[in-house]
Amino acid sequence: MAVPKKRTSKSKTKIRKSIWRDKANKIALKAFSLAKSILSNRSKSFYYAINQKLVNPSESVPKNEN
Repeated sequence: MAVPKKRTSKSKTKIRKSIWRDKANKIALKAFSLAKSILSNRSKSFYYAINQKLVNPSESVPKNEN
């Protein structure tokens, strides 16, 4: 016969939730930082395609390509 387990205290639950939130916040900050560096054209470790060709971020890209 199944026996119910002991209840987890509120403090343990809050600790686990705060750890989960801190991890998510850290990942979000990294993603935001990468996005800012890409938009400012300062990214050293991220390569992306513009108009179907690979662009190295160290090369200067003209702002107005029409």
